[in-house]
Amino acid sequence: MPELSEHQDSFKPLPYFGLNKLLPYIKRHSTTMILMVVFAAAGIAMDTITPLFQRYAINNFIAKSTLDGFGLFVVLFCGALVLQVVFNFISLYSACHIELCVGRDMRRDCFNHLQTLSLSYFNRNSVGYIHSRLMSDTSRISAVVSWSLADGVWNISYLIFASIIMLRLNAKLALCVLVIIPFVAVFSAFFQRKLLHLNRKIRETNSKITAGFNEGITGAKTTKTLVTEEKMEREFSSLTREMKELGIRAARVRSLFVSVITFSANVALALVLWRGGIITMEQLFEIGTLSVFMTYAINMMEPIQWFVNAIAQLVNAQVNIERFSRLMETKPDVCDTPEVIEKYGDTFSPRRENWEPLYGDIEFCDVSFKYPDGDEYVLERFNLKVKKGTKVAIVGETGAGKSTLINLLCRFYEPTEGKILIDGRDVRERSLLWLHSNIGYVLQTPHLFSGTIAENLRYGKPDATDEELWRALGSVSADGIVRRMEHGLDSKVGEGGDLLSTGEKQLISFARALLTDPRIFVLDEATSSVDTMTEGLIQRAIEKVMEGRTSFIVAHRLSTIRRADIILVFKDGKIIESGTHAELIAKRGAYYNLYTRQFQEESVMDVMGGSSETVKV
Repeated sequence: MPELSEHQDSFKPLPYFGLNKLLPYIKRHSTTMILMVVFAAAGIAMDTITPLFQRYAINNFIAKSTLDGFGLFVVLFCGALVLQVVFNFISLYSACHIELCVGRDMRRDCFNHLQTLSLSYFNRNSVGYIHSRLMSDTSRISAVVSWSLADGVWNISYLIFASIIMLRLNAKLALCVLVIIPFVAVFSAFFQRKLLHLNRKIRETNSKITAGFNEGITGAKTTKTLVTEEKMEREFSSLTREMKELGIRAARVRSLFVSVITFSANVALALVLWRGGIITMEQLFEIGTLSVFMTYAINMMEPIQWFVNAIAQLVNAQVNIERFSRLMETKPDVCDTPEVIEKYGDTFSPRRENWEPLYGDIEFCDVSFKYPDGDEYVLERFNLKVKKGTKVAIVGETGAGKSTLINLLCRFYEPTEGKILIDGRDVRERSLLWLHSNIGYVLQTPHLFSGTIAENLRYGKPDATDEELWRALGSVSADGIVRRMEHGLDSKVGEGGDLLSTGEKQLISFARALLTDPRIFVLDEATSSVDTMTEGLIQRAIEKVMEGRTSFIVAHRLSTIRRADIILVFKDGKIIESGTHAELIAKRGAYYNLYTRQFQEESVMDVMGGSSETVKV
């Protein structure tokens, strides 16, 4: 489930927090924002002076029963309306432009930052949680940056311009209207903390619901095979019920807020009508001027309502900004030092001309490791020397430390203690991208991106020609499979490769890894989920492509590693046996027991006519 501790942070004032976090994105589009502010203020100025035309018409045309000068009045009035339309169009267009551009910039920065984070971040946070940060939060923030600013300029400008005009016409009557403004400010401050607290809980629950949606969709097959629909429905209903109850509580608070403010605004309007009517009856006030005050009093309810909505929006936005900022401020557990970046570049700006060739000599020197959220060492004072071109097989019970060794080799995690040398140099003295560019990694569960086979293969080498793609496919005996497809290299693989079988996906992922011509090859149980025939194809390809490369094979099927140069048997983070297949069988130790037990299980399955899948050890 997502990390939610961020919601427990202490309250921070809205104006400072929002400006502090969003200023970089605002600066990028400062010219458009200035344009929006200027034309929004100009448009609302035109709107503010419209009641003055009304006042003039009542006092000079209606009250005097004459049309003298009416033609010029119409021209001026229509000119003001045209200017208002033009100014509003420019300001609205600018606001739309800002919303789209800020949203694009935030999503791009967020996605790029995710590419730099360590594997541990994705282990700690669900897909739904990350997706919510990337899409939902950025959309809300960009809308607030653009439209809240535009609305703020419109409404604040109206209040200022209308207040100036009313004060010039009649200061005492103007105060009847303006008295509501400080009341709104005090009342808003009272409700701000309560709304913030409720909306934080709503966002937290929404993240859980998003994660639940994701798990329900991606795990649909597992749900059906385990017949857990009722349990899933019960858990999801609990989340939606909690979301509803929190939403009702927030709506209750907000409704009380809106009702009190609306009542207060109507009281102010009643005061204007009462006091203004007395002044007019005493003939100290023109009827046209009273109509201006009535218009301003009614129209000022909209800015007051905006203040109410703006508080709610800002409260919501603060939660979104907090969550987005937490993501953007998350530091990767594994990263290059400034000195390394200066010499070798970073993920998005590599300096490949400074990259040294990698040969494949690897050494683990007194390496100890425990996961960031763990208390016990998975590896402890581990030492291993591997010469370039060596084929290393790694076996052992589940949790023995096999995958941890691979994760450290690939620098998905840093050693807690000790160091790892590649070609005699500490791996931390070279860039992450340099290392990953020299590693071919094939997982037990292959992942293909939505698109065609050619597009997936070119993830390994973007500029690869079709000839190179076919050659890579041929190396793993997958060219025949692709040629039999209707569109060949242009055949769609579906979401996550769902249009292909597990074996076909595995072969494609092998070809993709080979396309980069890696100097280090890692097979993390890469043949454990394919059928025996496909495994045979892969094994023949492996023997060929591993020649001259340093290779690490994490294997569950021990029959696949008999030709390895050295086999390491892991237990509790330590190597308890090492040697060739023949040497370890002759020792009749842990490896012998694993191998014979698995052989017996395979024999039983064959006799019973069961699946050819090997029982994992």
